[in-house]
Formats: sequence, C-alpha cells, structure tokens
Amino acid sequence: MQIIITGGAGFLGQRLAKALLASSIDFDELLLIDVMMPSDLGMDKRVSCQQADLSESGAAKNLITAKTGIVFHLAAIVSSHAEKEFDLGWTVNLDTTRNLLEACRHQHPGIRFVFASSLAAYGGALPDVVTDSTAVTPSSSYGAQKAIGELLVNDYTRKGFVDGRVLRLPTICVRPGKPNQAASSFVSSIIREPINGEQAICPVSRDLPVWMSSPETVIQNFIRAATMDGADFGGWRTVNLPGIGVTVQQMLDSLERITDKATVDRVRFIPDPVINKIVYSWPVAVDNTRGLQLGFSVDSDFDAFITQYVASNKA
Repeated sequence: MQIIITGGAGFLGQRLAKALLASSIDFDELLLIDVMMPSDLGMDKRVSCQQADLSESGAAKNLITAKTGIVFHLAAIVSSHAEKEFDLGWTVNLDTTRNLLEACRHQHPGIRFVFASSLAAYGGALPDVVTDSTAVTPSSSYGAQKAIGELLVNDYTRKGFVDGRVLRLPTICVRPGKPNQAASSFVSSIIREPINGEQAICPVSRDLPVWMSSPETVIQNFIRAATMDGADFGGWRTVNLPGIGVTVQQMLDSLERITDKATVDRVRFIPDPVINKIVYSWPVAVDNTRGLQLGFSVDSDFDAFITQYVASNKA
C-alpha cells in the first residue's frame, strides 16, 4: 500500500511522515509531495519525494494509483496569505482539493482521504461553545475555502468515490522555525522567539482566548483518523479535533513558570487590525465530546506545549 502526504515538506507533513514510519501501519511506500522538495527523512527505503504543484492540470491524476490506500491532504495556503492573494488562495486551497478528489474517484475509488480543515471555517456570530454541527459562516477567504473543501470530501464520500475523514484543526502550538503568514502565527512566536532569546510581537490583546492543540497530539489524531473505520464517523465525516482554550495571558504565565520573567519580557504588544479581524472571528471554545468519543486525543494543559517544544529542540 502507498500512503501520500501533500504538503510533505511542511512542518506537519514532516512530523506526520516520521510518525507513520514509526507506526505499526503496514505500507510499502510513503510519498511526500509539495511545491518544494520534501526531505526524504533519512535512510528508510519506503520514503519517496516529489516536487509538484497539484493545482496544475493532470498533476493529481498522475499521483494517485491503484496502490494508493491513504491520502493525507495537508497542502494549503495559510490564512493571511489566502486573504492577501485571493486567486492563489482559491487555486491552492480549493482547486488542489478538487483535483485530488477527482483523481481518487477515477484512479482508485475508496481511498481513505484525510483532509486537514480548520476552525477558520467558522465565523460571524457564534455561540459561546461550538459543536461539529454548528453552521459554518466563515469570515475569511481561507475559511471559505476550507468549508467548501469539507463539503466536497463529504459529498465524494457519500457517492463512494473516497472514504473521507475531515479534521478541523485547532491552532497548533508551538511550531518551530520562523513566523509564517498564518493569522495565528503569533501563537507560536510569542513562545518560540522568547525561548530562543529573541523579541516577539503579539498583535492581539492579552485576554484573547485561543483554541489549540500541540503538534504531537495533532499527529496522533491524524493517524487515528486514517486507521479508524470510516463508518464510526456516522453520516457526517467532519469532526472538530479536541483542543484546549488558553488566553494569551495564560500562555505567557506558563512561559514564565517554565522559564523566567526576562523571557516573557521579550514579548511586545503591537495591535494589528488585520490579524485581529481574522482571529476574533474564530471560535473561543469547542465541544470536545464527539471527538473524544471517536477516540481522538487532547492535551492536558499549556505547560505541556512548552515542555514539548523545549524537549524537541534538544532532541
């Protein structure tokens, strides 16, 4: 069996690939594909890498074969980038998804298709706590693209073209590397940069609550989604992955507990109205009930996010 990860050069793609290689899942090939050449992750002969733009005509069709068993579709243009570059956002976030689904439909129907969606699919006037069935009214192009992708995966599943699983991801923290164009990028940078001895800018207020998950837990949940029986989802294949709600101030309190006040003092607050408009449209609390019932994992507290990041940097 072949497993494919789109966005295979990215942080989550690389972490997922390593976890799959260490898992008990029986497969012959792990194909990592991205617009940038992914890392082959060492000497494991099961790994192959391909540089390609899946929004281009025919690219997805050439990717999917009769041996493809699982597709993890992680490739995307992030939130603020999709908002700034409207056409590019729709091309990458929607056209690529449709191209992949069509390739699965015609090349090998029934492939397990794990789609990485986002809580950005929500927006507007939301209840205090959202559930999997709360109506999505996105307030950004990125959110609209993800919401449409969710509907496509559900409809292709209903028709038997794929065996879809849609995961709405919380904000993931702490990501390594440098800040990107995601509206939520500050969530990681206000922890990562101070720990690394650098200044960080927080564009939102201290009392903003963020619904989040650690990278390790998200990767566990990707693998859980791919290996469980699709029928366990019921008629609607979209699930909010479990997360925890933490305010910016609580994040900084955790940082001070684990490091010191001098580290926290490296964070400066400079409001950004564009970022605020996007992130304040996202849910502040999500009902974890269905996700936990389906066997997905949740983090315990935010201190664990920081210790996980520090430990991974020492590894």
